[in-house]
Amino acid sequence: MVSDRLIDGRWYTTEQLAELLHVDASTVRRWRTLRPFQGPAFVRVSDRVVMYSVHDVEAWLRTRRVDPGEVAA
Repeated sequence: MVSDRLIDGRWYTTEQLAELLHVDASTVRRWRTLRPFQGPAFVRVSDRVVMYSVHDVEAWLRTRRVDPGEVAA
């Protein structure tokens, strides 16, 4: 469940999120610019600073999860 309070929880920079997901930071940036968006929700703090809430990242990862047992059925 995504928290309604944005200030609660951990936040990641683009670079931190990329490292966590084992992708290049350019991939995370590309997700932000694609239409429709491909990555997790983000907050643009300024022109140069974008942050990702752990809650939004977890919610996005859940939508990407594939359960092999369900796929095979």
